[in-house]
Amino acid sequence: MKFAMLADHPETIPLIASWYFDEWGYLGRHTDRNHIENRLQNALHRENVPLTVIAFDQDELVGVAQLKYREMDIYPEKDHWLGGVYVPAEHRGKGVATQLIRRALDIALSLGVVVLNLQTQRLDGGLYGRLGWVAVEQVTYKGIDVLVMEKRLEDG
Repeated sequence: MKFAMLADHPETIPLIASWYFDEWGYLGRHTDRNHIENRLQNALHRENVPLTVIAFDQDELVGVAQLKYREMDIYPEKDHWLGGVYVPAEHRGKGVATQLIRRALDIALSLGVVVLNLQTQRLDGGLYGRLGWVAVEQVTYKGIDVLVMEKRLEDG
């Protein structure tokens, strides 16, 4: 598996936007694929947040993860977030998400991030719990029950 920055492969934006819309569009946060594409265009950074990490198997895009800034407005004190972790169904169960998350953590640490937060609809923490993320609290955010989790990067 090879990792890259979305900034180096902007041609993948329409596919990622389609994945995001198909997976989370029902939440109503993303009105259409064009809106998602515009948000991805605004995250074409390599060395500052927001940024997007993508994974390839050969020449096939197999996953995506984002480092975001202040994702949940109810937590103005929490600056850095992991989000948008997505692997298409045909590539799940192969460790792609785990590797993407670890790569995103490495990038965040290299940027001086000490604590990274995330929100997940998996109220048991799912994969994130298995990777050492700690539950902070369960909240209803914009009508959706989510678990807010954090990981202290200096702890490894």
